Amino acid sequence: MTTHAPQTASRTARSVTLPASLDEAVAALTAMPAAVPVAGGTDLMAAVNRGQLRPAGLVGLSRINEIRGWQYQDGHALLGAGLTHARMGRPDFAALIPALAAASRVAGPPQIRNAGTLGGNVVSAAPTGDSLPVLAALEAELVVVGPLGSRELPVSHLLAGRDLLAPGELVAFVRVPLLHAPQVFLKATGRTGPARATASVAVVLDPARRGVRCAVGAIAPMPLRPLEAEQWIASLVDWDGERGLAPEALAAFGDYVAAACIPDPQGDEQLPPVVLHLRRTVAALARRALGRALS
Repeated sequence: MTTHAPQTASRTARSVTLPASLDEAVAALTAMPAAVPVAGGTDLMAAVNRGQLRPAGLVGLSRINEIRGWQYQDGHALLGAGLTHARMGRPDFAALIPALAAASRVAGPPQIRNAGTLGGNVVSAAPTGDSLPVLAALEAELVVVGPLGSRELPVSHLLAGRDLLAPGELVAFVRVPLLHAPQVFLKATGRTGPARATASVAVVLDPARRGVRCAVGAIAPMPLRPLEAEQWIASLVDWDGERGLAPEALAAFGDYVAAACIPDPQGDEQLPPVVLHLRRTVAALARRALGRALS
């Protein structure tokens, strides 16, 4: 289905296509490669308003019901890319993937949470995207559909630019393992109330593999995984007991994560005060997140 664009959008797009299925969406994108898929439009319209984007056409995804929910698949949750932050913040979803629900609840004011989607957060890949460190810590995968069929790729590959979407492709689902273990997401902002993160941390426990996964967001173009810090702290956890750690170990983990993500400069240079403050913020978030997960 193709309609005329609303007057407010006519300056930016010549046509708006509203497919009712993923197949129709792929066909529309294939027929008009310069078109941009849009769901909630929270990031896209901001880019349009700043003059950074002038799409030749829009392919709206809001009518595709198959990407607005989730299903279970081989120990994983297959999350539709059209899931809104508001929907993911509800208690039933929080029981499934607690850290992603926590990130969704603080993704912005109500109007943003009601419109913004999981797929949009991933594809726009804004460094401050609250869901991104959670997906990185969960080692989530994307299910991409296109003219040649479907394929899967790690979300980290897309965020790092190692594997980009081809013409006609779009993210349909996000595949997340169901770990049935504590998960925590925390973020720091520059002011009270809903705001973009200055730093964020996701910590996920994986008891089956006796592992701790951590990802730090907002301080770099993509979430950072302090792998050595993860391995070190996992070796200290009593996985068969109460899993508690001494405050000193939690503090050391926070410092380890922060130093890995914001390393000291070479030579005699010192970190600028603002960067030093950011590193302390990351350390505090990582320490608190792990403490809450283990408690």
